[in-house]
Amino acid sequence: MKVSIVGAGNVGATVADVLARMDLVREIVLVDIKEGLPQGKALDILESGPIAGFDTRLIGTNEYGPTEGSDICVITAGVPRKPGMSRDDLLDINSRIVQEVTENLVRRSPNTILIVVSNPLDVMTYVAYQTSGLEPHRVFGMAGVLDTARYRTFLAEALQVSVRDIQALLLGGHGDSMVPLPRYTTVAGIPVTELLDQATIERIVERTRYGGGEIVNLLGTSAWYAPGTAVVEMIEAIVKDSNRILPVAAWLTGQYGIRDLFIGVPAKLGRGGIKQILELKLTDEELALLHRSAEHVRELVEAYKRIAAARV
Repeated sequence: MKVSIVGAGNVGATVADVLARMDLVREIVLVDIKEGLPQGKALDILESGPIAGFDTRLIGTNEYGPTEGSDICVITAGVPRKPGMSRDDLLDINSRIVQEVTENLVRRSPNTILIVVSNPLDVMTYVAYQTSGLEPHRVFGMAGVLDTARYRTFLAEALQVSVRDIQALLLGGHGDSMVPLPRYTTVAGIPVTELLDQATIERIVERTRYGGGEIVNLLGTSAWYAPGTAVVEMIEAIVKDSNRILPVAAWLTGQYGIRDLFIGVPAKLGRGGIKQILELKLTDEELALLHRSAEHVRELVEAYKRIAAARV
């Protein structure tokens, strides 16, 4: 198996490092426009192989040629929102980047699976899907795995238990409008509502919603260790064909009453990408929150469409 990662910044390099250490794929190609950056990071990770005990081959490049024949491509390229930059400015810049990256990847790897990490996540996944021409089960975004990891972390801290015993689920768009589902959250099979009071759960849910912002406030930049590791969990499910049920930004065609939109839902991941989207029974309140989140995503998609139309 061959995996190409576009964007050798913190997230992309973390994906390469964590994936290499698992010795899960034959080759990793790290691509970036900055001279020397992908080459240096790929070489540094490769030289850790004798210590960490992996044989995965790593290549750093400023060209797309070495990505040819990739089974999975990860798109992390894009710019963060900077002071004075409007939402539309960010949509314009990053959609151009994701479009160009997608075209270059799919031209050389028409049978690939695309995992999008660039922000705004749900919209950039839509851009990659529209640009690639691939089937929807081969294009999806990484968001829910990261958000769920944060949710599980905060729950484990509150309960003083192992994170491995916590199963949790979130729906909706990546960001403030995500919809954590305490009703579907368990600790070693025990409903979390039996172990924590409602006020504590609500505080944890709120912290999860703004988990990315908490990291930005501390570091002055967005997270990379958890997002990078989250991508690798998705890659592992695909490579091993393990049918993991993971929350991903998937293309909906009527599930949950939502159509023609990428939004976070539980999906079965395995060889070929998304094998099945699971449709849970939600309460009226949960469904309303999900639809509210979907409308927020749709507003961004419509803003992107207006921007794209103006370019012509």
